[in-house]
Amino acid sequence: MKRSAVGPAIAVLLLLGALLLVQRLQRGTGSADSEYAAADFTLPDLQGNTVQLSALRGKVVFLNLWATWCPPCRAEMPSMEVLYQRFRDRDFAMLAVAEDSDGATSVAPFVRDMKLSFPILLDSDNHLPGRYGVTGYPETFIIDRSGNVAKHVIGPEDWTRPEMIAFIEALLRQPAGT
Repeated sequence: MKRSAVGPAIAVLLLLGALLLVQRLQRGTGSADSEYAAADFTLPDLQGNTVQLSALRGKVVFLNLWATWCPPCRAEMPSMEVLYQRFRDRDFAMLAVAEDSDGATSVAPFVRDMKLSFPILLDSDNHLPGRYGVTGYPETFIIDRSGNVAKHVIGPEDWTRPEMIAFIEALLRQPAGT
């Protein structure tokens, strides 16, 4: 009799674990903190200048992949602007990569309407999501001074939360190579 209870108990535990993971991802707090090298890329910004990730080595880089048609992406933009204003004068770079297929046609008016001042890059051919294993939008990668992904956040986030500010502050205190 005891042996037959083990199978259902394991199934219940697995189901509870899966439910907790789904809830966490739905709240936008799905994150991984394992470090791995960030894939280098070069993309144009809205002004036509090219930006290469590896050129920002030595800075903490906030890399956000998003789209104008994505409601959760739109919702997190104001907190990204606050974060950018807070850290912009330090060794911090924010790159918001728009994955809209029509590029600047839809992105430029969106940026103007939202009054965003951080750099917006265009990836209308959607090369970056595959290189970073993106499964949906938004997804954010916080890259340390050495070029490693220190945090990967799946879904929208309130970037003004004290935990997020403290995480970035801690990365900014660390010298490159640690």
